[in-house]
Amino acid sequence: MNFSSAVSRSVSATLLLALSTVIAPAAERPGKPQCTVSAAALSSGHWFARTAARLEQGKPVTIVAIGSSSTFGVGASSSAAAYPARLEALLKQRFPDASIKVLNRGINGEDAPEMLARLSRDVIEQKPDLVLWQVGTNAVLHNPGIAGQGSLIRQGIERLKATGADVVLIDPQYAPAVIARPQARRMVELIRAEANEEGAGLLRRFALMRSWYEVRHLAFGDFVSPDGLHMNDWGYDCIARQLAGAIDSAVGKPATTAAAVVTH
Repeated sequence: MNFSSAVSRSVSATLLLALSTVIAPAAERPGKPQCTVSAAALSSGHWFARTAARLEQGKPVTIVAIGSSSTFGVGASSSAAAYPARLEALLKQRFPDASIKVLNRGINGEDAPEMLARLSRDVIEQKPDLVLWQVGTNAVLHNPGIAGQGSLIRQGIERLKATGADVVLIDPQYAPAVIARPQARRMVELIRAEANEEGAGLLRRFALMRSWYEVRHLAFGDFVSPDGLHMNDWGYDCIARQLAGAIDSAVGKPATTAAAVVTH
């Protein structure tokens, strides 16, 4: 094992432990595991600077979620259970006096090239305050390699940031169909590197879901749908809670208020 591999494994292990730390637990429902919001899943602060400022000023907030089937909500019981819809509902609970809309711009089977082609129409023309860009999974599943994906993701981040919107990437899911592909972890690292280089936020979905499986010892069936690829209602809801919690923290609301809202 070379030095970089050893460091990567060490960092990964540390992140898994951090992701298992509970910040605001959601009350456990009978027969369902508990969703916990982890500070390590997504750093808040300046990633949500515009969004937080608009909420603090009482201005309308528009969030656009662009991605593939994980954004569209394949595996969910209804469109209301997809993560964008759950995020909107959670944010409206936290900010009942605010005008908040989360637009779902997920299209099944797409990845960076197709999303870039519709970025202006589906995202930029909506004048978003925050863009959540879920990317990378279909490149892992369907392409012979991930070469060239980095430059495409970089282009997308640059175009989105040029609008003044907050930008947060969402990396692939930790699910059987994804982790079976040898390039999955390389894609996760590539997305992390591009987010760091371009100053975008990153929801570490892969590491978070891995912590559910390896640290909390949840079964894949607890958070992945029967197809072994897409999340189920619980998985989508828990992802939405990571984002809602981070946005809430960025606005500076008291932790006790956030905890009261996140339980259900």
